[in-house]
This record gives sequence, C-alpha cells and structure tokens, in this order.
Amino acid sequence: MYQPSMFVTVTLPSYGKVRFAVLTYVYTCPPGAGAAREISSALFPDAETFVHSTRTLLRYDLDGERGSAVLNAAQPTVRVGERPALRQAGEFFLLGAEHLLSGLDHVLFLLALLIGARRARDVIATASAFTAAHSITFLLAAMGVVDVPGGLVEPVIAASIVVVALANLLGRGESGLGRWRLPVVFVFGLVHGLGFAGALDLDRQASWELLLSLLSFNVGIEVTQLVLVAALFPLLALLRRTPAHRWAPAALTVPIVAAGLYWLFDRVPLPL
Repeated sequence: MYQPSMFVTVTLPSYGKVRFAVLTYVYTCPPGAGAAREISSALFPDAETFVHSTRTLLRYDLDGERGSAVLNAAQPTVRVGERPALRQAGEFFLLGAEHLLSGLDHVLFLLALLIGARRARDVIATASAFTAAHSITFLLAAMGVVDVPGGLVEPVIAASIVVVALANLLGRGESGLGRWRLPVVFVFGLVHGLGFAGALDLDRQASWELLLSLLSFNVGIEVTQLVLVAALFPLLALLRRTPAHRWAPAALTVPIVAAGLYWLFDRVPLPL
C-alpha cells in the first residue's frame, strides 16, 4: 500500500443542500512494482457511527490507463488493468437505480404522473416525454455542456411535483389542464435531468472520460423508472374500478402536494 506523495486538492462542492467531498491524490509507485496495482478507499466505512452506506466514485489515471469504479464498504478495492467494461457499466447501472429509488422527490413526481394518466397510452406518452427530456439534460450536464446551479434546479424540481399533482386535482381529460400535460412533463423532465447529473458532480474532463459510466448510470435510472411504472400503474388502474375511485386519487395526491410544497420552501434560499 503506497502513501500519497502529494495531496493536491480537496474541495467541498454542493448541489442544492447536498455536499460532496472531492479529494485529489498523486501517488508515486516505485519502479518494478509489477503490473498489478490496486486502489482502495476506506473513506466512511460502515463501522463509522455517523456516516455509513456511502459510495465513493473513483476516477484514476495510472501509467496511461484511465478508468472509473464505484467503491463501497463491501468492495473497497479496484484492481487496475483487470476491470472489464461490463463490470464497470454494471456498477454505475446499480448506482443510477439506487439514486432514483433514494430520491423521494423524483419518485413522487413519477407517482403524480401516473395518478393523472388514465389510459395505457397516456402512461407511454408521459413516460416517454419524461425519459427523453431528462436523458437529454442529464448527459449534457454530466459532460459539462450545460451548467445550471443546484440552488436553482432543486426548487424547480420541487415546484414540478406541486404543479403536476395540482393538475391531477384541478383538471383532467383532454381539455383544460390536461391539454398541456405533455409539454409541461417534458419541460420538467429537462430539470429533473439536471438533478440526476448533479448527483455525480463531475467536471467536464472527467465526464467525457466516464462516458460509458454515465450512459450506464442513466440506463439504471430508466430501467428502475420502468419497473416502478409497471408495478404502480396496474394497481392504480385496479383502484379506479373500485368504489374508492371517486376519492382515492385525491387522497393520494394531497400528500404529494404537501411534500412538494415543503421541499419548495425548504430549497428556496431565503435572504438573511
């Protein structure tokens, strides 16, 4: 195990109210050490009582070989030169799935969309608009093509939950609020994509080098989203065939509106 010969930088960027720690090390390995190298991280092990279940996003450039990995307490080490692309893609796929499931705001937005969709074709159209929109901005933001501050993105994500949920309460069908449902979903999907990209907090150079990882992360989000839609929409469709169909959608929507309003006021920076 080699100690770093130089500790270059440490930064603490934030995205909304989520703070990241970015550490850059330079190692000098003695000559003749062999081709097999391992990189390990013991940052925030699960035995630590304050922070646990963390993921370390590692990017390395060693002897001209570049790569990336996701390290955790169960797998804290990566062996350089013996890392197939399929395994790397799988790790970022799981990271994307975990990010969607752990992001309650994204899940509630998706649930609000499903509550407002009465037919299967509505679900397909809405999910396609949302997927296309957030995939576009996720890749553009993650690769550094666009840069929007998290302090602006996070309140808009909260507002998107409130708007879509209120649309379910105030108007349905092909007229009224239902008429602009798809354009609104697409616009808000663009904002959610910026939120997904903010979870990785990569600089432009790192993002282009991690293109495979970024695509895998996005696919993980998409597949998990499809699983949620496939699981929840049939339940909602069955609910509409029961006597509870008159009040159940509103009963499900009101807590979503309340959560969205709470996040909106919590995320909007107030002047001191």
